[in-house]
Amino acid sequence: MAGQLIVGLDVSSRAVAEAIVVALGDDVQCYKIGYQCFYGADGYGLGRDLIAAGKQVFFDLKLLDIDNTVEQGVAAIAATGAAMLTVHAYPKTMRAAAKAAAGSGLMVLGVTVLTSMDDADVKEAGYQRDAAGLVALRAQQARDAGIGGVVVSAHEAEMVRTILGPKPAIVTPGIRPAGAAHGDQKRVMSPAEALAAGASHLVVGRPIIAADDPAAAARGILAEMAGGLRVA
Repeated sequence: MAGQLIVGLDVSSRAVAEAIVVALGDDVQCYKIGYQCFYGADGYGLGRDLIAAGKQVFFDLKLLDIDNTVEQGVAAIAATGAAMLTVHAYPKTMRAAAKAAAGSGLMVLGVTVLTSMDDADVKEAGYQRDAAGLVALRAQQARDAGIGGVVVSAHEAEMVRTILGPKPAIVTPGIRPAGAAHGDQKRVMSPAEALAAGASHLVVGRPIIAADDPAAAARGILAEMAGGLRVA
């Protein structure tokens, strides 16, 4: 397959999260644990148990703090055997994270611009660039820091791939199959389009976990990823 599907366990109950994992079975190998699950559903313990069961875990914690605190936090996550961890894509933060993750199996990802933000939101936050310009800057800084990749909108994936080169990961949230509601996401793209643009990993949450049949929804997205099919 050209890319990997990551399912976001964006729920507040560990029992619900575990039921989703059971329902998806062997079709899904990687799960994202973000704030909601981490703090509301014992996501740290759940993540450790998923790792022990042979799954890959992506802790989406978007760390940002003084260098020593980031370094110690990343080292603690690396010790769990997690596959991925996000930090904010600030140069000092990424360098501290890269230092802590060195020699482990943890891939550090720099979060560039959230997919819920557009040019107006970036301007309101005080940046003198549009969203794409800020993503490009953060991607260059991530490359220079030597981390494993970045989190970007699929709309910027092609541009970012030219900056990072062929090897680093480009992880794209805001993935919506045809006909799915965009929700609070502003810069979205279909699974096939995202992979064609250069994404290596696709994060999908609500279109799978909120579906009447999560397993069928996941299989449909996997089919589109594998063959360019459009999911109705």
